[in-house]
Amino acid sequence: MSGDTSKIVADTLKAGAEKTEHSGSDWILHHVMDGNYLDFSPFGKVYLPQIELFGFDLSITRHVFVMWIAAALLVIVFYFASKKYQKTLIPKGFSNLLEVFILFVKNEIAIPTIGKGYERFLPYLLTAFFFILFGNFLGLIPFSATFTSNIAVTAVMATFSFFMIQIGGIRKNGLFGYFKGLIPHGVPVFLLPIMVVVELLGLLTKPFALAIRLFANMTAGHIVIYALISLIFVMQSYLISPVSVGMALFIYGLEILVALLQAYIFTMLSSLFIGMAVHQDH
Repeated sequence: MSGDTSKIVADTLKAGAEKTEHSGSDWILHHVMDGNYLDFSPFGKVYLPQIELFGFDLSITRHVFVMWIAAALLVIVFYFASKKYQKTLIPKGFSNLLEVFILFVKNEIAIPTIGKGYERFLPYLLTAFFFILFGNFLGLIPFSATFTSNIAVTAVMATFSFFMIQIGGIRKNGLFGYFKGLIPHGVPVFLLPIMVVVELLGLLTKPFALAIRLFANMTAGHIVIYALISLIFVMQSYLISPVSVGMALFIYGLEILVALLQAYIFTMLSSLFIGMAVHQDH
């Protein structure tokens, strides 16, 4: 009887190892990609409402849910911060921290890259910076989700930056002047058709780069963490757990830095592109 039991246990472990080996990538993607539920494993799942209107799927997903939380936190945090500024001009505590980030975006991003007239674009740059920052940090909380690792979200944010770039350039240089300024001076006439296509493609590659950069960097870090944790199950040994968990914690620490860095890079590149569109002659 004990021999049969040992054989059953051995077969079960072998089957589990084969299943883990074949479905390891599926397990990682399951935690990284979007879904119609909040995952509180191993405690269970909470399914979100499924909504369809006029043939369009408007269902609430976990990325949408966390995005709403980030937006609500932005409103609440800055509402109370503004209230404190009404009482005193000297910020304290968390308001002081917010002022550090606001001055950083203003003095280190907007003014150097846009220059004169930066005030018009500063509200958008601050909104983009803090929205990405809150989203990145919310994604590091257990049982949460990183909506900035969703290509649809980053594409929409990049589209907003694209429109800000075009609006800024057209408002400063005029419609004809802006698009005329995209073509380098002194280009031969026979090259103009080619240059027009190249410059139009250049306009589209800027938001594409913004979307892919944010999406790829935020997704990559989470995949590495889950891959390191999955080594414990793939190798079917607890001996690997100290190394696996230790390396995962190290990458998690790097993710905190990446969360700050990616918010800065997206905002800085958006501001740089706006500055290039506004000041074409410089």
